[in-house]
Amino acid sequence: MANVAATTLRFSVLGPVRVRNGTVDLELGGRQQRLLLALLLARAGTVVGLGELVDAIWGDDPPVSAVNSIHRAVGTLRRLIEPNLPVRAVGEHLVRHSAGYRLEVDEDALDLLRFRALVRRARQAAGEAEAVHHYAEALSLWQGPPAAGLEPVSRTHPAFIALEAELAQTVREAGDVALRAGYAQLILPTLRRVGGWRPFDEALQTRVMLALAAEGRQAEALDAFQEIRRRLSDELGLDPGPELRDARDRVLRQQSTAAPAPDDLPPAPRAFVPAQLPGDHPYYTGRADVLARAEAILADDRRQGRPTVALAFDGMPGVGKTTFAVHLAHRLAPSYPDGQLYVDLRGFATEGPMTPAEALRGLLSSLGVRGDDQPAELQAAAGLFRSLLAGRRMLLVFDNVRDFEQVRHLLPGTPGSLVLLTSRARITDLITAGAHPLPIELPSTAEARENLVSRLGRARVDAEPTAVQALIERCARHPLALAMVAARAMARPDTPLTEIAADLAVGPERLDGFEGNLAAIFSWSYRALSPAAAALFRLLPLYPGPEVTVDVAAALAGTDERTARSLLAELAQQMLTQVRGGRHQLHDLLRAYAAGLSETEDAQQSRDAAASRLYEHLGWVDQRPSRSSSAARSAIA
Repeated sequence: MANVAATTLRFSVLGPVRVRNGTVDLELGGRQQRLLLALLLARAGTVVGLGELVDAIWGDDPPVSAVNSIHRAVGTLRRLIEPNLPVRAVGEHLVRHSAGYRLEVDEDALDLLRFRALVRRARQAAGEAEAVHHYAEALSLWQGPPAAGLEPVSRTHPAFIALEAELAQTVREAGDVALRAGYAQLILPTLRRVGGWRPFDEALQTRVMLALAAEGRQAEALDAFQEIRRRLSDELGLDPGPELRDARDRVLRQQSTAAPAPDDLPPAPRAFVPAQLPGDHPYYTGRADVLARAEAILADDRRQGRPTVALAFDGMPGVGKTTFAVHLAHRLAPSYPDGQLYVDLRGFATEGPMTPAEALRGLLSSLGVRGDDQPAELQAAAGLFRSLLAGRRMLLVFDNVRDFEQVRHLLPGTPGSLVLLTSRARITDLITAGAHPLPIELPSTAEARENLVSRLGRARVDAEPTAVQALIERCARHPLALAMVAARAMARPDTPLTEIAADLAVGPERLDGFEGNLAAIFSWSYRALSPAAAALFRLLPLYPGPEVTVDVAAALAGTDERTARSLLAELAQQMLTQVRGGRHQLHDLLRAYAAGLSETEDAQQSRDAAASRLYEHLGWVDQRPSRSSSAARSAIA
């Protein structure tokens, strides 16, 4: 019986909040209960947190029992929607999560999802006449502002602001297509109706004027301009903007034309599909194992019927995360026909990371939302972005992510799209949110050799195998260092590789042998460290062994093991060390970088004190700072 009832349920949030069972409107209870349902409907398919629900219903002064009140309200709504549901049963629609609740409805049951589906069809229509009819049907679903009757929350909450922005964007698109195709009469009633809800939306009022003029109603169009001008002046103290003034001038010059006959319509323009991926690297090689893992994760998620939130690639500075993500994105792009978006979030750049609001402005612009139409509030902009992604299959690449807070507003809210992220820090909160972590490790020696082959040619590499091996060893298989050395060799095609290998310094100053700014790349991660972790990083080269344990780090830093463990964890999070079996490994080039930093930033007295603590801890009391590095390595071996 419950399933039968469920098939006839219809939910509405595009206007007053309603639930109909067949032809009967269900009584939804008081304001708090209707507001709770409105938020769940506005965020259909995604989890709405308990904190957000509490804030929306009670504002800054929630009662102690607020969370329990929400649980009770959800229970009441469940019994109302599914009256035959057994006691304590979860039901089909209102699903509990640890963080909050999610409303599960299909496209035919919720006006918002139906609206988005029709808009998607309009954008994909083969001709403009078909598109106008889809737009008209979609906009007819709006019976008022979202969650009408629940003011002021319905006018101020980000979820509803985003729906208003989505409506504004759609009605402008519909007006443009109808005017271009000569079907203004089909969309004019909707333009005027929505214009009544948005009297200060100058872009929308412009289209009302032009649609009136296109129907031969120039006098009404000019009257509409005068009314808008009066309202802007009286209520906001503003004059009409350039778009409105231009529309008035066009009407006065009678530039708006009547609708052409259908046979005379121009062909529909090709829908804009963003393709923002940087070019695939011309010398890309290797990483076959990571490619296979990434594609296997996506295939498994498809088989299980679960959405893939994101693939998160992390690794040490310069290891090739961006190159790999862009390469994978090009391989996956055909599966995401609605386009690809790329954003460098500058997570560790000198000029500072990009803010989420800045990133959203760029993303919304890429999806066709003009700056004036974008919500100023971060949550509302994120809601509009997710609304525009709903029902689309898009590939998003977010490069150089600093932390979860930077990207949490940029993640899609509905299945269909895929996010690829790169970061030189391991973002555990992102993994907790459902992203699949895929570490990018150093390439094998064979992969490093093939990388040189791709750049220098097989003949040149095969002619000097010893020199090639020396280059790989002195670069410690680091992809960026190998690329710099290869660039030098490509610029000097007549120079033997043996000579180029000899140019690379062997000692602690070995970074000086690399043309390019390898140290600057490392510095982005170093600057993200706390002062204590940065100090430990600079001292690590004093320990000559290949792996650093917690007790060694504690001796170097002059602190207890608990603090040392925390500092090492910070270094690992920023990918400045790699953890193997609880021990931390420092890449040779990072070791050289840390040694150089220590020489310039640490007083010799501090370095000697750290070395003395280390040697005393290791039992080398008779050979403190004077002990040679080679002798120390021999002792450890």
